Amino acid sequence: MVITYRKTASTIQYPIFLLPSGTWETKDGLLLIDDKVVDDTNMAGQTLGARRMQTPHKDVLPLKKMLTSYNGILKQKTKYFIDNTGKPFMYEKTRFAALKYLRIKRVEKKGVASLIWFKESNNPFTVPRPPEEGMLWAGILHLHGIPWVLYEYSETKLKDTKKKV
Repeated sequence: MVITYRKTASTIQYPIFLLPSGTWETKDGLLLIDDKVVDDTNMAGQTLGARRMQTPHKDVLPLKKMLTSYNGILKQKTKYFIDNTGKPFMYEKTRFAALKYLRIKRVEKKGVASLIWFKESNNPFTVPRPPEEGMLWAGILHLHGIPWVLYEYSETKLKDTKKKV
């Protein structure tokens, strides 16, 4: 399955994991890459991790990197992933988005998240944790001229650029 920026939120379930290649195949309830088991749907369990823990197969492919948010996908060089339900997919970057650096005005710490307010905007971004001390700027991806995804933090204002999303 190929996913682009238009379909990500509704079609994948986080966390997701990087796959080494897109040469996966399904055989007898096993999802395989290079004859190594990625997922064993013959096992009980709602998540990829639960099924991987139960599989009797010894040749399980290690999944070394986990992503918990969309901007993690955008920063990867690979385009092959598997989501928490065991659905492998390719993420295809199809459009350029402007990356603009906005000055952080204030950070409001909430119970399970933080709100980041910017000098140039009245709409805050909700993030799971506040930026580190000294991070005064945030790189925000703008799609169709509208702030869309918080991409990164910076101590200084970096040059505005474009990223393929």
